[in-house]
Amino acid sequence: MNFRQLDLNLLRVLAAIHRTGSVTLAGKALALSQPATSNALARLRDFFGDALFVRSPSGLTPTRLCEQLAPAVLAQLLALETLVTGHEEFDPANSAMHWRLSMSDLGEMLFLPGLAGALRSQAPGACLSNISVAATDVATALEAREIDMAIGILNPRKRGLRSEVLFRERYVAVAAPQWRPASGRSGSTLSRQQLAEAAFVVASPTATFHGSVEQMLAGMKLEDRIVVRARHFGALPDLALISDLLSIVPEMYARDLRLRHDFRVWGIPGAPEYEVRLVWHGSTDNDGAHQWMRALVRQLFRRPLRATP
Repeated sequence: MNFRQLDLNLLRVLAAIHRTGSVTLAGKALALSQPATSNALARLRDFFGDALFVRSPSGLTPTRLCEQLAPAVLAQLLALETLVTGHEEFDPANSAMHWRLSMSDLGEMLFLPGLAGALRSQAPGACLSNISVAATDVATALEAREIDMAIGILNPRKRGLRSEVLFRERYVAVAAPQWRPASGRSGSTLSRQQLAEAAFVVASPTATFHGSVEQMLAGMKLEDRIVVRARHFGALPDLALISDLLSIVPEMYARDLRLRHDFRVWGIPGAPEYEVRLVWHGSTDNDGAHQWMRALVRQLFRRPLRATP
């Protein structure tokens, strides 16, 4: 095995196939045709004297040698990219960057308008896309540069990732203006008894805001009071306004709803706090463009952290 004979472009193919589990998808990610990608894999197999990937019902499965090689190859490719691009001056006013963020449907409603407005003002040539990535896949998507950063209820522990808390949030209850608890006085906070007498509508998203509403209600032994489960937070306002259903939503979303609808909002006793984080890959730490974008996100959304009890 002579390293000088190895075409280093082949290593990008190795990393892409390892990430996607498919020659076709790897080719698309690298803008290569399927024959060209297949030929690159054949050359890799010949160089390493190993199959590297074997077919399985779920796609191409890496061999033991490939599992040793691929993570190290990807780390070195990311480090090289950072070295090459990290010292470039970034001018947002003349940038044509296409930013790829991952946010849930709720995150899209809360964060995307502010981000889009700031970009149109400060970086009018830039584009912004919200890429749907499940919370469990965010680390892989960041590592593969499929997304630039993510915002949500995330606590990634994978090596190489960075994160910081933007703010802490808690859940509150919202309902139509005519809604009243079935018993007891109507104060600013609903009692556990009042919650137990209510019927709930909740959202169960799969992206970067996870299903912790149901977890909270299950912990309060109120899961059996859920009568409607929606896929998206955007469906909740209409469902609550035209029915007797009580919706559990983050406080930030409740404040936004009150600006646009005549909702009533109540506190929930013992509602846990959660952290909304900005997450990115460490390989972009010194990238001028990414530094600017992270600073913009902080400027728009970071709030002083409340002291935890």
